[in-house]
Amino acid sequence: MNTSVTIIGAGLGGLTLARVLHVHGIQATVYEAEASPTSRLQGGMLDIHDYNGQLALEAAGLMDEFRGIVLEGRQALRVLDMDGTVLFERGDDGTGGRPEAQRGDLRRMLLDSLPEGTVHWGRKAVGARTLGDGRHEVAFDDGTTVVAGLLVGADGAWSRIRPLLTEAVPEYSGTSIVETYLYEADTRHVAVTKTVGGGSMFGAGTTEGIGINAHRERGDTLHAYVELGKPLEWFDAIDFSDAEAAKARIVAEFDGWSPELTALITESDVAPIHRPAFALPFGLRWERVPGVTLLGDAAHLALANGEGANLAMLDGAELGKALAARPDDVEAALAEYEQAMFVRCETPIKEDFLIESIFGEDVPERLLAMFEERKA
Repeated sequence: MNTSVTIIGAGLGGLTLARVLHVHGIQATVYEAEASPTSRLQGGMLDIHDYNGQLALEAAGLMDEFRGIVLEGRQALRVLDMDGTVLFERGDDGTGGRPEAQRGDLRRMLLDSLPEGTVHWGRKAVGARTLGDGRHEVAFDDGTTVVAGLLVGADGAWSRIRPLLTEAVPEYSGTSIVETYLYEADTRHVAVTKTVGGGSMFGAGTTEGIGINAHRERGDTLHAYVELGKPLEWFDAIDFSDAEAAKARIVAEFDGWSPELTALITESDVAPIHRPAFALPFGLRWERVPGVTLLGDAAHLALANGEGANLAMLDGAELGKALAARPDDVEAALAEYEQAMFVRCETPIKEDFLIESIFGEDVPERLLAMFEERKA
């Protein structure tokens, strides 16, 4: 393959693509808006699934390295009713198919697997245009440009590469996540720590669009994700820079919930962080445009369901493998990759399989009934 691959975005999907290409001797250059690998926090815990994310890591030749960053015990899971009643609990015996790791550790592992200089930091793409003959020009906010013979948009929800392929843009889903953090949890937030348990905790009421979930992360930290189905205007009326006022407004929506659960809001050591949930149209497809494609959230941004990072990594691996398999016919490789990706993203995981992969075979009837109530 004579054409170097230009990747916009050094998230997990873009870096997986760069790594798989490197394994196959194909050169890639990654451009990333962040100033450095440590310029911002990289998010929380990710469970990497044996049916997609781990397949990508196997293609990248990084399974041994991945096992070295897995946090033991974090596959432990409990589901609580809004009053604190434990509906389901499972420990982590090390045999589950969804081991947990910090997103930052995964990204660092991928970066360390690439040749020095692969990623160009502080290069924020602001637009792209087609030049013809399968070539595209990408413009950056520093006034510079690059011309790509093969361009891959791995630049997330608000991709600057996506307009080359489709006019689709993400739309607000009607639900937001509010993040909180409790530090030194074992000593400063003892009751909350006991409630969350050793891994993941899901606190669910009977109303769809409201919940309190949490992960036990590295460094004695509890990271909570508070789900609220509210319009953006509702959140705009909250001053998130005023930590106590924001906590009070959010927790008011959880009247009747257990104080051990609402403490994940009220005892946060940081101001709540608003994360509105946007999504692209389900089943989004586009006509083949020579010399450019997308992966991950740039291609199929969906609501958070535990699959996003896994699918982005699988996209990267599958695209890398397709290009390596057809080095003399890049367009055929891109067409093959896109068609498989479209089908993959249009084919929802069977609910029975998903529930069993998370909870195992013995799911209490009360828990299944709760899921049905929330879907109704």
